[in-house]
Amino acid sequence: MLIEVRNFSRSYGTRPAVSDLDFTVRRGELFGLIGPDGAGKTTTMRTLVTLLRPDAGTLTVAGNDAVRDTRSIRSMIGYMPQRFSLYPDLSVEQNLRFFGELFSVPKTELPARLERLYRFSRLQPFARRLAGRLSGGMKQKLALSCTLIHNPVLLVLDEPTTGVDPVSRHEFWDILRELRTQGVTILVSTPYMDEARLCDRIVIMHEGRALAQGTPDELIASRPATLTSLAPSLEDVFISLIEENTRHAN
Repeated sequence: MLIEVRNFSRSYGTRPAVSDLDFTVRRGELFGLIGPDGAGKTTTMRTLVTLLRPDAGTLTVAGNDAVRDTRSIRSMIGYMPQRFSLYPDLSVEQNLRFFGELFSVPKTELPARLERLYRFSRLQPFARRLAGRLSGGMKQKLALSCTLIHNPVLLVLDEPTTGVDPVSRHEFWDILRELRTQGVTILVSTPYMDEARLCDRIVIMHEGRALAQGTPDELIASRPATLTSLAPSLEDVFISLIEENTRHAN
């Protein structure tokens, strides 16, 4: 396993954000944290990439502990938060070169990496355009490219397509699937069920707890057909799990 999260809990003051969370991610897997705002997805990711400390439990990446081995973990991951900080007054290529320097990419290797990133992002025609003048979808592809500049073995993407148009969302996920075929492990969070369907495995979260996990097909098969839904969808599963959790909480 590349990622192991065991009995993880984290609170902000007296408010629990994540409670007793468990999941694992295999090498080369595209794994999704699925849930609405406030589900605990961002807290889990920020703790895994060593920006927060857990209150309880352990989180490891390739056997490295998120508390004790922060430098090792940071060297092997690419993290794209919800608001990735591109420099709007720099061009596409200037942003890529800046992040290449930030991640200490050898200057002799940078041209080949830029060529590879341009090839799958299709941003080459816009290399001289200022980042601030890109469309939302193009900004996300540039942000992903900046995250990939140092060839991370693990990508951690926090709701990367929120607010992006449907066509750009589709193109972005095409890129993620291509990266997976190249052996990159991807941990992605999303509130969208169509994106959850594209993951190898998912964990459905609500109010800091894992309600279910498995492949999308396994979770769909686990829900019985009803008079109103003879063939349940992943969205049906998602809604029913949240409704059940809300009833039990009350």
